[in-house]
Amino acid sequence: MVHTEESIQIPRDFEGFGEEGHDCKWPNGARIAVSFILNYEEGGERSWQDGDGLSEPYLWEKGSSTGSDKPGGRNLNSEHDFEYGSRAGCWRIFRLMKEFGWNMTLWAIAQAMERNPEFAKACVREGHEIGAHGLRWLNFWDYTIEQDKKYIKDTWEALHAATGEMPVGFYFGRGTPNTHVLVPGVLASMNHKLLYSSECYNDDVPYWVDLPTEAHLAESEREGMLCVPYNYDCNDGKFHMAPGFGSSAGQDYESYLKSTFNMLYREGGKMMNIPMHSRIVGKAGRAEALRRFMLYVQSKEGVWVTTRREIAKHYKETFPYKFGSRTGGK
Repeated sequence: MVHTEESIQIPRDFEGFGEEGHDCKWPNGARIAVSFILNYEEGGERSWQDGDGLSEPYLWEKGSSTGSDKPGGRNLNSEHDFEYGSRAGCWRIFRLMKEFGWNMTLWAIAQAMERNPEFAKACVREGHEIGAHGLRWLNFWDYTIEQDKKYIKDTWEALHAATGEMPVGFYFGRGTPNTHVLVPGVLASMNHKLLYSSECYNDDVPYWVDLPTEAHLAESEREGMLCVPYNYDCNDGKFHMAPGFGSSAGQDYESYLKSTFNMLYREGGKMMNIPMHSRIVGKAGRAEALRRFMLYVQSKEGVWVTTRREIAKHYKETFPYKFGSRTGGK
């Protein structure tokens, strides 16, 4: 059963930055910050061999078709589609990023990183960011507060051991209503600081929130939490869900990414997310559509393609936390 700890909930915000919006003042006068994010989950999903009683039925090539879920047994088709992501797809995306000289953020599942150490090491070597995505790619919505804290701690420790990098940002996507607010405190107990959370989908720009867990502190002692919003609408997972991209082909995907980029670029001061999966956009046909979008981005002036870590660093420096303010300020 889901437990919502009322004392640590962040209030909903329906106003945001209002009519005037918010200009993030990106470095060198860039009009837009572009964040490519690889959800690296292959090897951390539900698996018969890992004692889950089934092979993962969610977000693979057969989609939600009948027969993809086989409780009590293995589904080799599903397993092999996930393995395609770790054997071939991740390296194809890796080569694309290298071709353009760009860095991405990985939403990294610890067990997936452990099972592909060559890829983990290569990503860190090339300057890609390791972000925390969980111990395994599983729901943990029914955890108690203490189980939640342990999961957070174990995730950071396992990712550090697997990659050599201690994440400064996270997106679990499958946590409890309490996980978001618990992370900063758990990391503080580990003598590590959270730079940002992407456990939010409600804007096109970063923003600050006041932490209920800091309510006992003087305003000058509070640090708040920087939120760097994520999204689902540009997520390649929509090839395998409804409503999603019109077909398994990449053309609708490419067109939608370009439309999103065009609007945000014209508005200025915003950021764009391109969430990816090795087993989805890592397939050759879709990767070619992704590459065409990357060429389109490359052809534009004033584009900052970077990691979420760098976006958060810039925002924190330009708009430092100020209690009660979404934007912060000096």
